[in-house]
Amino acid sequence: MIKPENTNSEFELGGINHAALVCADMEKTVAFYNGVLGMPLVKSLDLPGGLGQHFFFDAGNGDCVAFFWFAEAPDGVPGISAPAAIPGIGEIVSAVGSLNHLAFHVPADEFDEYRKRLKEKGVRVGPVLNHDESPAQVSAALHPGVYVRSFYFQDPDGITLEFACWTREFTESDTVTVPRTNADRRPVLPTVS
Repeated sequence: MIKPENTNSEFELGGINHAALVCADMEKTVAFYNGVLGMPLVKSLDLPGGLGQHFFFDAGNGDCVAFFWFAEAPDGVPGISAPAAIPGIGEIVSAVGSLNHLAFHVPADEFDEYRKRLKEKGVRVGPVLNHDESPAQVSAALHPGVYVRSFYFQDPDGITLEFACWTREFTESDTVTVPRTNADRRPVLPTVS
């Protein structure tokens, strides 16, 4: 299984302990992440003072995906707090500080079978995207320039999820893009209602 493995010169990090997201309905979240995706529920608790709940699901390799259910959480806004659509289907921009999507590493030899299995479970999945260095950055066909294959889908709250598998090792040539700054952002014009 191909995965990037590089040494951190500052801290010994062992991966993601957990990513914490917010849901509207913990029962539906458990049904999806445990029932549909098969992720074991490993910890659940009620927060003090009636604030809400916090549940943790095992995502493999000791990494977890956690969810807060807050009694007074505002609704998310597609296109702001999360993308309005999934890659390959529609607009993927979301606000600074938002979670754009959460990608799960899957074995390359199970990739197509996992997509088929999600569709059989009634999950709407996007097209297979072979990410490459072409102008469109995706290819319909798998070729030596593809560095990751993926497809996207959403959970009951519209959180964009991805199943992805690396297809090649990375080299120094994969990190030559010059980072942009806040000054490079284009101003967002207010919408008229």
